[in-house]
Amino acid sequence: MTLTLNSPLDMHLHVRDNDMLKTVAPLSSNSFASAIIMPNLVPPVTTIKALQEYKQRIIRSTCRDNFTPLMTLFFKSDYSYEFLKEAKKYIAALKLYPSGITTNSEGGVSSMDIDGLKDTFEAMSELEIPLLVHGETNGFVMDREKEFSSVYEQFAKNFPKLKIVMEHITTKHSASLLDKYENLYATITLHHLYITLDDVAGGMLSPHLFCKPIAKRPEDREALLKLALSANPKVMFGSDSAPHPQDKKECCGCAAGVFTAPIALQALAQLFERHGKLKNLQAFVSDNAQKIYNFKPIDKKVTLEKKEFIVPNSYGSVVPMFAGEKLLWSIKNAL
Repeated sequence: MTLTLNSPLDMHLHVRDNDMLKTVAPLSSNSFASAIIMPNLVPPVTTIKALQEYKQRIIRSTCRDNFTPLMTLFFKSDYSYEFLKEAKKYIAALKLYPSGITTNSEGGVSSMDIDGLKDTFEAMSELEIPLLVHGETNGFVMDREKEFSSVYEQFAKNFPKLKIVMEHITTKHSASLLDKYENLYATITLHHLYITLDDVAGGMLSPHLFCKPIAKRPEDREALLKLALSANPKVMFGSDSAPHPQDKKECCGCAAGVFTAPIALQALAQLFERHGKLKNLQAFVSDNAQKIYNFKPIDKKVTLEKKEFIVPNSYGSVVPMFAGEKLLWSIKNAL
């Protein structure tokens, strides 16, 4: 049994930089046609020059594959209209991080006050530049995403022409917002479709499943599964694959992030088949994103086959999700 996906897309990906970039970027370019690249480097990507240089480093690392990195800038509220008009030629979106809320986000937005963001949001609306948001507060860890929902609602109401993507949603409440606002969309990760907080900390602590936003309750996972498996047109796959060296995960002060890039399509095929929804996987991993972002990716066909795949224990210094475990699907070829 085989399944061919046309131009699969990862709409939220971390490839880091330097040696880590060289290790992990080819693991995405092998099986995806394009990916939205996150800008939270150190320092963050905030200029066109830095963005172009980063893109070239990615291209050099993935040159053996048919792959296009889709670049983003780290959101700043003082970007001028003229700067954004020029930047639009080079970017797919701007990524907004609340300050200090996740990896390398210390230079993010410290206040979600509408007045302070108005000029930039209005420019983005006019220029049709999407806004991607890591939506969490600094509250109790299980409530952070839900607490941020009022911010999403303010953004959506006050800037109806601004396309807003709620990144890596994890809650039933976030899922419900998609029906309330025409300009709200969402990415959903592989790991949040598989795990709950119990998998992370219900027994022995599983550091390689620790991420931000943290996995939530079974009913939250069910809400995400309903959206993904039904190919809801307002959601798309975004792995949020976030590599860290093994010694930064298996330590006191464990870094947040789940590394799924090399096993994402295989695990998604397994999940969708389990629920009798393989026919909807194409929409979730490509078609919906093409419509939401209004773009045509390069032509790339990735064929999976129903053949057991033992996930490697590591890729370089990075331990993947399902390390050492068996998945029921493999990648046969990518052309």
